Amino acid sequence: MRSYKIALIKGDGIGPEIIEEAVKVLDAVSFCEGFELKYEDYLLGGAAIDATGDPAPKETLEGVKKADAVLFGAIGGEKWDSLPRDKRPETGLLKLRKELQVFANLRPVTVYDELVNASTLKPSVIEGVDLMVVRELIGGIYFGEPRGNDGEKAFNTMVYTKPEIVRIAKVAFEIAMKRNKRVCSVDKANVLDVSQLWRDTVEEVAKEYPEVTLSHMYVDNAAMQLIRDPKQFDVILTGNIFGDILSDEASMLSGSIGLLPSASIGEKYGLYEPIHGSAPDIAGQGISNPIATIASAAMMLRFALNEEAAADRIERAIKQALHEGYRTQDLSAYDAKEVCSTSEIGSIIANYASK
Repeated sequence: MRSYKIALIKGDGIGPEIIEEAVKVLDAVSFCEGFELKYEDYLLGGAAIDATGDPAPKETLEGVKKADAVLFGAIGGEKWDSLPRDKRPETGLLKLRKELQVFANLRPVTVYDELVNASTLKPSVIEGVDLMVVRELIGGIYFGEPRGNDGEKAFNTMVYTKPEIVRIAKVAFEIAMKRNKRVCSVDKANVLDVSQLWRDTVEEVAKEYPEVTLSHMYVDNAAMQLIRDPKQFDVILTGNIFGDILSDEASMLSGSIGLLPSASIGEKYGLYEPIHGSAPDIAGQGISNPIATIASAAMMLRFALNEEAAADRIERAIKQALHEGYRTQDLSAYDAKEVCSTSEIGSIIANYASK
């Protein structure tokens, strides 16, 4: 029997609840497809601070490297917001990404037909939206040096090297080859030198993929176009800070941030997580939406474990549950046949995935 080691990082807030449902679904499909998943829990973020004083304990950073993939819930909360920046939960996540060298963040955005009215945009604008944001994750202004804040002046440095741009661009073009063969590279080359290097390098990489159509767009225009005409996009390629903003904007095309998964991949490791936060205000109430985490688990099966059939089972099950009218509270206003708790929707998806 095929066997895989999965590192689980439940994190804070609703993290433990949504990870529990993803594991429920993973166990269902692994049984059906004849492989075994072995789980190991690790601490990160606020939970790690409370237990060890460190948002990214050494045990976690070393332990996750022994796994075939990492499934992550969410971290953070007001409880830890007053801590120094290097001790906050979010710093732990940045350390984890850097340690794993997961340089490519993949965020698919698909509008489900059953939830087309959940978006604040007109159905005619978002029907059929199916795009992928490919964001460079461990470079750019979030990691650039020097940086500083003396109370009177603060500064950060945006840095990209050509090899960093080449490797993320190749990820985007490879994904586009399996989709509709269009890449839109987003930058700010009219004012930023680093963006001009980005654009020039992406054009060089594009020559290796003659079947893919490459276009360029300034980030401010891209933000507008995502709202005006999102169906024009297939694969969006961009840097860390622009991708952070645009992917959250794109997530709202679907109507709920609770629906969208992500994968962060590198040459050796993969980190799979929902794009939403820890939502401490609803933690423990059984009303959080686990679908984004379950869909992230499907991405883990596909990209990290090459278990395509199991990934397909999960994605079909999510669509079937939504088609049958099962909704969590955040989606209850949209053609709900039954409003489900976190655990109930997880069980429904697991049941459908088993068939």
